[in-house]
Amino acid sequence: MNALTKPDTRPANPLFSSGPCTKIPGWSVDQLKDAFLGRSHRHATGKAKLKDVITRTRAILGIPDSHLIGIVPGGNTGAIEMAMWSMLGARGVDMLAWENFGATWAADVTGQLKLVDVRVIDAPYGDLPDLSQVDSARDVVFTWNGTSSGVRVPNADWIDADREGLTFCDATSAVFAMDLPWDKLDVTTWSWQKLMGGEAAHGMIVLSPGAVERLESYTPPWPLPKVFRMTKGGKVTMDIFEGLTINTPSMLCVEDALMSLEWVEAEGGLKGMMARVEANASATFAWADTAPWIEFLAKDPTARSTTSVCLSVTDPWLQTQNDNFQADIGKIIADLLEKEGVAYDIKHYVSAPPGLRIWNGMTVETSDLEALFPWLDWAWATIKAEASGEGDGA
Repeated sequence: MNALTKPDTRPANPLFSSGPCTKIPGWSVDQLKDAFLGRSHRHATGKAKLKDVITRTRAILGIPDSHLIGIVPGGNTGAIEMAMWSMLGARGVDMLAWENFGATWAADVTGQLKLVDVRVIDAPYGDLPDLSQVDSARDVVFTWNGTSSGVRVPNADWIDADREGLTFCDATSAVFAMDLPWDKLDVTTWSWQKLMGGEAAHGMIVLSPGAVERLESYTPPWPLPKVFRMTKGGKVTMDIFEGLTINTPSMLCVEDALMSLEWVEAEGGLKGMMARVEANASATFAWADTAPWIEFLAKDPTARSTTSVCLSVTDPWLQTQNDNFQADIGKIIADLLEKEGVAYDIKHYVSAPPGLRIWNGMTVETSDLEALFPWLDWAWATIKAEASGEGDGA
């Protein structure tokens, strides 16, 4: 096939966005007909559905009975912020940052909470910080998987089992795709709109016994908005972790989340989801390893994300183009493929280096990724030819 000839096969589903992510295979709005709409979420039926989300989540992910699981407002951002605002300040804290979200949490802790005893241990996009610098006597806040850089922690060996501080883990693009070590995670957060392919604005928070003890023994010196409050009278508000929520949830989103969880159960639970992600990643890695014009943003293969795959254009030709063209290259490729209807929302994250970001999560079919790869090669060849005055506008 000539490099400028369009591939014959198109992805059946062109949705490769890293959030909100594509829905589960076969999804239809008609499947939400049992949603508890126009009724109070505090009614027994509404509460039972919320509790069902918690129960299924615990079973699928293997979360210990000793840990509390709650549904909170504001997605993953709301969940991690409520944890930081409620629990940080009791001891020094290490903030790990190697991409946008870790950097955002670090900026909030230093600029909004204005904590004094803060160490920001950071690294540029594509790298992982020196995890050996983390002090187990301090709290630590980190993202398990850097969604905007494609760099994840390879394991939890760097977390001390006998730590004195708490671990705060933003796991929003890792949970369901990676086997998380719950014994080493004290606060874990994510949102339905990532791996589950659910709807936005709802977050999940998991608290270890150590996190509960911190909530009940420490009162931060700053005011807490209602949506951040997890205690009352010095005790954890158990309603939050038993099916009631701090504010009113969307019962349509709850029904959608339940449908996703039921699909996960039917497809082999956590092991089944990890296998789907690994199959997607294997296909993407194999293509990227042989494509001569692109490389992984993640420099260390052991720290390479299997869900949010971030890629940089490394063809030497690009360096001969003007700065604006180089800075816009991710958008140029993404726009061309969107015009063709074969891939949507694959441009790099707004604050990340120029390139592509392709979601490989469990709701994506490997066959769709395999159909996408020839289109990526076609797009690059077409862009080069047209910029060099050799293309035909195909």
